[in-house]
Amino acid sequence: MPDRFAFPSRRLLLSGLARTALLLGIATAPQVAAAGTDPLPSWNAGAVKSAIVSFVERVAEEGSPHFVAPEDRIATFDNDGTLWSEQPFYFQLAFALDRIREQAKADPALAEKEPYKSVLSGDPENLAALGEKGLAQILGLTHAGLTVEAFDAQVRAWLASARHPRFDRPYTDLVFQPMLELLAYLRANGFKTYVVSGGGIDFMRPWMLDVYGIPPEQIIGSSGKTAFRIDGDKPVIEKLPEVEFVDDGPGKPVGINRFIGRRPIFAAGNSDGDLQMLQWATLGEGERLALIVHHTDAEREWAYDRASHVGRLDKALDEAGKRDWQVVDMKNDWKTVFSFE
Repeated sequence: MPDRFAFPSRRLLLSGLARTALLLGIATAPQVAAAGTDPLPSWNAGAVKSAIVSFVERVAEEGSPHFVAPEDRIATFDNDGTLWSEQPFYFQLAFALDRIREQAKADPALAEKEPYKSVLSGDPENLAALGEKGLAQILGLTHAGLTVEAFDAQVRAWLASARHPRFDRPYTDLVFQPMLELLAYLRANGFKTYVVSGGGIDFMRPWMLDVYGIPPEQIIGSSGKTAFRIDGDKPVIEKLPEVEFVDDGPGKPVGINRFIGRRPIFAAGNSDGDLQMLQWATLGEGERLALIVHHTDAEREWAYDRASHVGRLDKALDEAGKRDWQVVDMKNDWKTVFSFE
């Protein structure tokens, strides 16, 4: 495993990253199952799969007392930990740390300044001690001062070359096959699917159409401020090192209302950062369903919940039992986690 990922305190890093307001931002989208076949073949038979299928059939059947008009069939999905993995730390942070190392080659003076010195030295304790201010500096250096087109190109290049430290595969291989099938199943039944993530919107837009079949206009994420300018005769939008919107926790319902304008009837998440989105989707009249991906499979993926500093699942897990939300036991409910298994 490369030394740059050997951070024993990396969870401390992400507890701050999840809160820092400067977060801005390949498998193929699955094919819809043919009529009469299992639309969710990577899911084991059980209560969760039955609940999903029953819900979709009820809301999509014309003439049913539970029928929901297609324009109201809105489904929202968290990304990190829900559609792809998020360990040992959020993949966007891996991108930012790799960018720091590249920039230090062009500007060796960075190696003598914090927080870059800690990143380049691989000193986990010093890096963790920098807190949110240091993390904001890292993200500001790597995510701002670029046009959106240049940043898009950097993300695409990184995804094409970077490898996950545990699996030694592209990060976009760490997408959950059962969730790809669920996205396709919902769309085949008239749902419009959105990603609503605390991750950076500009980090997600370059690849989600190819990976999830979700276009840029159906992606809601955290964002920094931008500015329009004319560069010669070329109009550009430049990314600035200032916060505009943080799409996490209570920010998720706000973002859904702002950018979708309709309340979802289906929502999927995996952590306490998704709690308010799940509440917004389900605490209302009519047919509604919430899904929580519970990471219980240490062998095929990871096992974590209440004590994790990455994707902590505590309050939302308690509320799931009170609200009759569906909790996916990854180890027992999924035949396959990743398509490469």
